[in-house]
Formats: sequence, C-alpha cells, structure tokens
Amino acid sequence: MPASYATHRKQLKLILQAWGMPEETADSTAEIMSWADLHGIDTHGISMVPPYDERRRAGKIDMRAVPRIARETPVSALIDGGGGLGHPNARRAMELAIDKAGKTGIGVAAVRNSAHFGACGFYALMAVEAGLIGMVTTSASGVQVSPTHGAQARLGTDPIAFAAPGKPGEPFLLDMATTTVAAGKIRNKANENLPTPPGWLVTKDGQPSTDPLEVSKGGFMTPLGGTPDGSSHKGYGLGAMVNILSSALSGACLITDPMHMKKPGTMDTGHFMLAMDPGLFRDAADFRADVAAFCDTLRATRPADPARPVMVAGDPERRTAARRRETGIPVGPGLLAKVKAVALASGADWIMEG
Repeated sequence: MPASYATHRKQLKLILQAWGMPEETADSTAEIMSWADLHGIDTHGISMVPPYDERRRAGKIDMRAVPRIARETPVSALIDGGGGLGHPNARRAMELAIDKAGKTGIGVAAVRNSAHFGACGFYALMAVEAGLIGMVTTSASGVQVSPTHGAQARLGTDPIAFAAPGKPGEPFLLDMATTTVAAGKIRNKANENLPTPPGWLVTKDGQPSTDPLEVSKGGFMTPLGGTPDGSSHKGYGLGAMVNILSSALSGACLITDPMHMKKPGTMDTGHFMLAMDPGLFRDAADFRADVAAFCDTLRATRPADPARPVMVAGDPERRTAARRRETGIPVGPGLLAKVKAVALASGADWIMEG
C-alpha cells in the first residue's frame, strides 16, 4: 500500500536520526528526499537509503557533519561539507546564493567534500521560490559512462537542473541527467528484478543490453543521445561541463582523478549553485509574464497524439505530486524490504506498512 507523504517523510527522518543526524538537519534532509519521491523522481528519495547506509557504515559519509563557509565574497561562497551527506550542504549553498542574489542580483556557490544530494531540481526550485533563476549541477560517485567513441568509463550521470519563475505554481523546471537515464532508474529495475528498456545500457563491447546489472559486469550507461549517430557527443559534452562546474571549480575530486572516491572519510562530491535576479536585465514581473506566455504557447502546441498533450519541463512532476498527495507514494516491495531492514538494523522505528 502506498505511504502518505507525511508517513514517508517521517520514516526517512527516523532513519536519518538513527544514523546520528541532528533532528533539524534530519527533518530538512527527509523533506528533500520525500520531495523527490512525491514528484515521481523515485531514483533520488527513499531508494537511496540502502546505498547511503552502506556508505556511512564504510566511513564515507559523516551524518553529524555541519557545512562551513571556506571562502566568501559578496557574490560567491565556497562550502566545505565536512564529508557529510549532500542535502544539508547543497541547501546551505543555495540559501547563500539566494541571499547574495537578493543583495547584488547574482549569487554563486560551490561545494566540496560532500556526497550525493538527491534531486537537483529541489535546489533550483528554491531559487524560483525567491523569484530568481536557478541553476544546479553536481558531480557523481559512479564512473559508469564512456565518452563518445570511448571504450572506458570516464564520466557519471552528471545531472543538471535549471529553473525559471513564470506562471505562479508552474515554473519552468528542467532536471536531467546527462545520460540517457538516471542510474537510479536502473537500480530500481534491479530491485524489482525487471529488465531495462533497450538503449539504456551497452555491454563492455558496446552491444545493446537490457540487463540492469550490466554496469557491474563491465558495461556502460549511455550518454544522452545514446550513440554517436544519435549525437551522444552532446551528452558527453554536457557531462564534462557539469564536472568542470561542480568539481574543478569547488576543488572537489575530479571524476577522472585516480583518487576519485578513494579519499578516506569522504565521498568528496562537488556541487554548483547559481541564483540570478532577472531584474538585473528588465522588470522582473515582465520577465515572469514572458516565461509564462512562452510556456503556455508550448503547451498549446497541436499534439501528434491527442491523448498525449505537449508539456514543458516541470509539468509531469507537478502532476505526479498532485496525484501522490492524494493516493500516497508507492514503494516497490523489493525496495521496501531493503529499507525496512536498514531501519530496523539502525534502531529506527518502522512506521510504514510492509
């Protein structure tokens, strides 16, 4: 049976607290994780509990870490995450970027010494809720993607998010991996013993595969575009850009560094946050009106299939969130069993059904 949003979020908070995270930080992190599942980003919410547990037990994530400002100017900040989970680090970074944008028109923050932070879109949406344009990138832990024409993994899923305010409650919100799909979608297929669709993966020899465990056998995820003929160089280029912004700028360990994920006591993931006031260029209300009109015109496009209307980035997730607030957040039985085992082993109360 699907869990209500409140129960889902409370369960995550209980687990995080059992791991030693302070209550306020646990509540904030649980909010970000539940937001992902509520909006249908099932790869970045409760499904991350088992891998987070594995990483913290291996000494790679410090649940008690507190982000600190390592360097700061009126328009920028560098955050050191202390080896902690990425959610509180990224949230603090975007809060600083927003605050600086409110004073100077633009704010930029980079984060080093962090870990996985969930869905990029949550932090970009923070900027929108302050009336700003937001952009977010993060490096990845898994080296699973081969550059175009390569036969060796060099990159990760390397996601990027961009958000802009428009019609109230309906901002443009693009949140995407620079691979064909997010790694978590493959993980979720594996959790339920299901094959992946064609095009998501290739073997170590570059042949198509539908085995969700292919990467563990030496295969690769495909960059956005899938094949050279499908313009995979575009996904490859975007992935490289994300790593430059997230890691080279912050000083986090580059994914191509031999020490990637090997430093003691930290994942050393890097993040990048940008908040920008459209009022720097024109009346902010006029900008929002144009974004709203632009998005509405895109939605009004005559659809190829009347049953599948044209949407803009953010629409599908908002529809999913509205539905799941009413019906609950579904969790597959395989994943639910894994999360329950982690919760009980950690000493957390189990309040979800199953």
